[in-house]
Parts: sequence; C-alpha cells; structure tokens
Amino acid sequence: MVATRGCRRPCAEWRSPGKRPMQFQKDSGREGEDGERAVHEPSEPSPSAEIADAPPPSRAIPPPRRNDILAGALWTTAATAFLVAVGALGRYLIVNGLPPLEVLFLRLFAALVLLLPVLLVKGRSLVRSSGLHLYTMRCLISIVSMCLWFYALSMMQLGDLTAISFLAPIFGTIGAVLILGEVVRIRRWTAIAVALIGALVILRPTSAAFGLGMVLALLSTATAGVTSILVKQLTSHDDPLKVVFLTHLLLTPLALVPALYGWKWPDPSLIPAIIALGAVAVIGHYLLVKAFSVADASLVMMFEFSKLPWAVLYGFLLFGELTDIWTWIGATVIFAASAYIVHRETKVVKANRIRPPPKPSRPI
Repeated sequence: MVATRGCRRPCAEWRSPGKRPMQFQKDSGREGEDGERAVHEPSEPSPSAEIADAPPPSRAIPPPRRNDILAGALWTTAATAFLVAVGALGRYLIVNGLPPLEVLFLRLFAALVLLLPVLLVKGRSLVRSSGLHLYTMRCLISIVSMCLWFYALSMMQLGDLTAISFLAPIFGTIGAVLILGEVVRIRRWTAIAVALIGALVILRPTSAAFGLGMVLALLSTATAGVTSILVKQLTSHDDPLKVVFLTHLLLTPLALVPALYGWKWPDPSLIPAIIALGAVAVIGHYLLVKAFSVADASLVMMFEFSKLPWAVLYGFLLFGELTDIWTWIGATVIFAASAYIVHRETKVVKANRIRPPPKPSRPI
C-alpha cells in the first residue's frame, strides 16, 4: 500500500527543483521494499547539472537598444533649438554690456540653481562618485573651452561659430588617438582631412573675415573634443543626470574666479534673460540625452546639423546677422565627415556588443 500511494503522488512534486518530498528523501535511503520503490521513482536532476545545461545569462550579451528614428529625430531637433539658444542668449547679454566671462558664470550659476531640486530628490547619492579625478580633469579643461567659446561669441556671428563647432568629433577622434591610444584606420583619417578642408572654407585664412574670434573658436572646439573623451569615461561610472549635476557643481566656482575680473552688475531688465539662459541650457542637455537614449549616435549626429539653421535664424532675428554661402558649404563638408566618423564608431560599438563571449576551455 505504501508503494501504491507513493505512485499516485502528483508528478508536479517531482518536477519542482529543490522541492523534493520529505517522505521520498527518507525512502530513498532505505533498503528493502521501500528502497526498491524509491529506485523506480523519477530522479531529480542535480543543481550542478542544471547549471551546466543552462544557457548563458542574458546579460552576458546585452539586447540591442531600440532605435526609434522618428523619436530620435524629434528629440535631437528640439535639443539643438535649445542648445543654440544658449549661444543666442549669451550673445544678447554680451551685446547689452556684460563681459563674456561674467555671462559664462551666470549661465552656469542659473543652471545649477535650477538643478538643486534634483539634489533634494536624489539626496547625497547625487554627489558621490568613484570618478572624481575624471570630473576634476574634465572641469579644468571645460572651463578653458567655455571661456574661449564665450570670448569667440563676442567676436563672431552665431552661425559661423556654430558651423565651426561641428569640428568637435574630429578633434575628439584625434584626442582619442593621442590620449587613449585608440587605433584609427585610413578611412577615418581621410574623413578628418576632409573636415579640416571644410573648416578652411569657413575660416578663409587669407580673407579679412579671419581674425582672433575664429582662432578662439577653433581652440574652444579642440578642447571640447578632448572633454568629450572624458565624458565618455564618466558615463561608465555614473548616470547622465549625476554627470550633469556634478559638472555644474564643479564648474560654477571655477567660472566665478575669472568672472570677478571686470565684474559688472547686470541691469534688472536682463534678469529674465539670465534665468532663461540657465533654463535652456538644462533643457537642451536633457533633450539631447533623451535623444541618445532612443536612437543610435549616428542618427543623432545626422540631425545635429539642424543647429546651423537655428543659429542662422536666431542670428538674423536678434542681431540682423546674415550667414554667407561659404559658411554653409564648409559646414556641410565638416558635417559629412563628422557624421561618417560617428557612424564608423557606432558600428564598432555594435560589433563589440553583439560579439559572444569566448567559451571557457575544458580542463584536460
């Protein structure tokens, strides 16, 4: 009777790993009739066998990220509208008598104040990071780049300055070779050479249009390309929101030091423009991060070319500036070369992501 009752047990009990009935555990250790009955019961696979036969964890090969072309295009176009507005509002404040370095400090300070509610929500975790040395290096280089950019903004048309900024991926690639020792093949070096030709079309070194402002713009773009390498390393430590907050937290006091030289208290009528300057900077960076979260970097880069139409529009409406045909031609050449470089880097990243991990060798 014991054997008969044992045979009528639900089969689910035998299929549940780790839930072996206690009666069977006792019977399997007996001799005689009960022990013989236990031999004919379905045996449970050992945990080691299950682990050996199980497929590798899904996180070993991360799933491909969703590439929403329409959403990526819309987020990027909106982001460029706000980011170019930073330059337009900054130039507006400079034209109205504020020194360029003071405008830089006010832009960072206003953005930091708007980011403080995030600190209240996230708490101390927002200011903790294992890559503080990278933040320090990034901010020291960024403050130089931003000072040069705001000085160039006081000397150049907004459209020309925006067109030169398309060289940032080019300088970023050169910096990756010099700093990180990355290997760049002949096709990317060719794209870099083409982009530099486009820059010469915009700069026209032999013309009267070439001046100190364009030199400062080139130096600013070069240092911005170096900081992009550090940002790439920072995102491996922290999430984008923490990177944005800590960067503003460190940059604001650094910008205050040069801003104190020649400080001029802004007219109360400029306060709304200062607040708007910080707001559009925060919104623009958030929208750009959103674009990268839903689309590939190559797609985002394609639609970042919309910076130039926005810059031309703002320059014409606010300052009556007209961008000549050479700026459009040079910007198109630079953009095509930069887009190719970003496309190649994206393909390399994808290839590394889908490559399966090497199988462990069997012991001899």
